[in-house]
Amino acid sequence: MKITGIRATTVTVPLEAPLLHSNGAHWGRFVRTIVEVEADNGLVGLGEMGGGGQSAEAAFEALAPHLEGHDPFELEALRFKIANPTASLYNNRTQMLAAIEFACLDLVGQHLGVPVHDLLGGRIRDSVPFASYLFYRYPGAGGSPEVRTPEQLVEHARALKDAHGFTVHKLKGGVFPPGHELECYKALAGAFPGDRLRYDPNSVLSLEEGLRFGKAIEDLPNDYLEDPVLGLEGLRLVRERVNVPLATNTVVVNFEQLAANVLRRSADVVLLDTTFWGGIRACVKAAGVCETFQIGVAVHSSGELGIQLATMLHLGAVLPNLTYAADAHYHHLADDVIEGGPMRYSGGRIPVPSGPGLGVRLDRDKMAEYAELYRELGGYPYDRDPGRPGWYPLVPNDRWADPDAALPPLD
Repeated sequence: MKITGIRATTVTVPLEAPLLHSNGAHWGRFVRTIVEVEADNGLVGLGEMGGGGQSAEAAFEALAPHLEGHDPFELEALRFKIANPTASLYNNRTQMLAAIEFACLDLVGQHLGVPVHDLLGGRIRDSVPFASYLFYRYPGAGGSPEVRTPEQLVEHARALKDAHGFTVHKLKGGVFPPGHELECYKALAGAFPGDRLRYDPNSVLSLEEGLRFGKAIEDLPNDYLEDPVLGLEGLRLVRERVNVPLATNTVVVNFEQLAANVLRRSADVVLLDTTFWGGIRACVKAAGVCETFQIGVAVHSSGELGIQLATMLHLGAVLPNLTYAADAHYHHLADDVIEGGPMRYSGGRIPVPSGPGLGVRLDRDKMAEYAELYRELGGYPYDRDPGRPGWYPLVPNDRWADPDAALPPLD
């Protein structure tokens, strides 16, 4: 089996409502690039990458001639062809590697008639548990309510719990003043006794605020406190003084950083992202290191559609040391580009696909619809907030949104 071509198509898929985060917002939609790798046996493997537009499509188009004739089974050679570590000093292709690795694993699985998790050592669980992913948000164009107060947050979390069965709740913070977000977090704990909690302000708290927040939640049922401050040294200082496990997806995203965290422990839990790490196989390797050194692992979400969600499910299926529920933005999506529509949660879990390869296929009509929507709307700056023109954050941040100001509806 040999690669004969690569196609990349950028799509934008609507969200129920615009989602706020510490650096800006998801402006009511996700922009993703769908990658199709064709083989000489007629099979097509699927991959996915965040962002896109002409730049991503052109990058994949430029790479395609160099991969024609490559055997999708030869994944280590693929890694060096795309993301040689010395060449990557000048041209970081990690996320492109991930998308093409997804597609090659999909091709190999289809060719052999087995699911990807069988290629990774075999599944040890049939479904993967997920946390609710709670965002402060603007009102949605379809009538989805805003979330900015403790009461609104609890109501939103309860609706998600009723719909999907979540028993773990993650609050994406770093938007409003830390005192307000602490009030919201405590409201979640009070509303859902017996459920687990996690908080992620995306590294924008000062050391003082990070310590203050961490000490204030020590008596709550926390899974972990994720990236309260920036950097391994900042996390280490918080970890030394706060009795809550610390997690990161920002400063342990490659093996050299993982080694640094082993030698001088800063994070207790590493959130493995199949895109940020350069593929599913890299995440499996990293999880093995974490298992050896008693570092916890969870599956991270970077704003996925169904193709990348499938990679997260196959990853979650094979990790013996996956003791935390995975993250996913997925329940915020209004639709998807895979056949059958969005995957469904049951009891807070999503079944691992059992079909050959990744176990998902493209809905060509949906992809065409959302490719056209991308051409109509274009991209958006992830690090800007459409409700606060001219605003940009600092790190550490002190330019908080006003929780008492009504959030404007956005088109």
